[in-house]
Amino acid sequence: MDASPLIYDLAIIGGGINGCGIARDAAGRGWSVLLSEQNDLGSGTSSASTKLIHGGLRYLEHHEFRLVREALMEREVLWSIAPHIIWPLRFVLPYHEKLRRRWMLRLGLFLYDHIGGRRKLPKTRVVDLTRDVTGEPLKSEFTTGFEYSDCWVEDSRLVVLNAMAAAELGATIIPRRRCISAEPQGSLWHVVLEDEQTGDKTAFHARALVNAAGPWVGEVAQTVLHHNEQAPLRLVQGSHIIVPKLYDHPGCYIFQNADDRIFFVIPYERDFTLIGTTDQDYKGDPASVRASADEVAYLCRSASAYLRIPVTPEKVVWTYSGVRPLYDESGDTAAQAATRDYVLKLDAGDGMPPLLSVFGGKITTYRRLAESALAQLAPHLPAGTKRSAGWTGKTPLPGGDFPMRGFEAQLASARMRYPFLAEAHLRRLLRAYGTRMEAILAGASSMSDLGTVYGADLTEAELRYLVRAEWAFGAPDVLWRRSKLGLRLSHAEAVHVDEALQRILAAREPAAAG
Repeated sequence: MDASPLIYDLAIIGGGINGCGIARDAAGRGWSVLLSEQNDLGSGTSSASTKLIHGGLRYLEHHEFRLVREALMEREVLWSIAPHIIWPLRFVLPYHEKLRRRWMLRLGLFLYDHIGGRRKLPKTRVVDLTRDVTGEPLKSEFTTGFEYSDCWVEDSRLVVLNAMAAAELGATIIPRRRCISAEPQGSLWHVVLEDEQTGDKTAFHARALVNAAGPWVGEVAQTVLHHNEQAPLRLVQGSHIIVPKLYDHPGCYIFQNADDRIFFVIPYERDFTLIGTTDQDYKGDPASVRASADEVAYLCRSASAYLRIPVTPEKVVWTYSGVRPLYDESGDTAAQAATRDYVLKLDAGDGMPPLLSVFGGKITTYRRLAESALAQLAPHLPAGTKRSAGWTGKTPLPGGDFPMRGFEAQLASARMRYPFLAEAHLRRLLRAYGTRMEAILAGASSMSDLGTVYGADLTEAELRYLVRAEWAFGAPDVLWRRSKLGLRLSHAEAVHVDEALQRILAAREPAAAG
């Protein structure tokens, strides 16, 4: 362990969307940053969302107007800086006469259209489900629907792109290093990280510390920071199921349940449909969260109440679950009613170096959370030397600097440059990497130039890029977070991917560390 540790302006514990968003913003403003993550980037809650950039229509019922307005304002901002991984969707909300009243739905959607500064996204419209294509998969009793706009996001890729941007601005990003100790030493934090595979330890100092450990924020506070005060943290499990494609049109649905919950049905990865999410309190290690048989049955039963063709547990091809770390001082509400707003707690008294703890938050508002976090920390840090607050909403994320307007125009240009690629392969690469796709395909004039194909359209060239630029280490990093190709590869093919990654890693020096 280094006898004279480096000094960073800011150390961040947690490589989810909030930690990586703060790292990007802070590095862009000129502060020196180190971010550590105990596992892969985005491997916890940030890769287990419903993949939406949305205002949260149901939060209006709980009078979360500030949260909804901020989230609605962020939709088009995030779309503009990451047009490869974020794009518009249209959602149909069928009118159910036994649940929320028609006037209530109209009022909620009117507010949804007008309080968030919508400019490019289409407005709400009433849909005749007996005539519109979106009515075809539904049972005949649903004759009227309300169609509105939100956006899709590749959530785990959003995390990685923020980490990449931070590293390119000078931040040090260290996945797979667990923070085992953080203690005040005068005006600085003394932080120790441990590589759980090798046991190697790394020490450094930081002027300020951010606990952005997501559902582990309480555990970090107690075991790493040795805080005795218990934060009002509520862990809520959300599970999703993936089934073969249920319908052919590109629209999505938001369905109401008699238990006051809502859930979504969304086209997924061309050949599948995503259904989710559940909301239930969770106890235990967040790393062990799994969709229960009851949750799977609940989602199947709920979807079948609306769809002509029933969804049954036997049709489920994959499930995923995450744990949301919600700040809930009351603790007496239903899990779905607990606030999704973020709460930032700054402890900077008694001559101690500042500690900022992050609770809650939605993936949609991660950028605004980062701005709020740095507004609290800035008085305790050296003066920023580069950009001012707000820059992250104007500068594209890696791959988002499209020279031509719109994804389809970019795709047409790529098609001309790489005619040897199948349309689905080219579209997937552009959706995942945007303009950074060139780093994978540069110099290639045939598929053979991209090396071994490990299944579906995953090539050796792509694996090498993911190791070199995106901290990929094992097959799950590639097949379930950098992509969703795990849905298309066999177990044997996934093993071959992992073996190839280990060969690539063994043959090169560690990269993408900052």
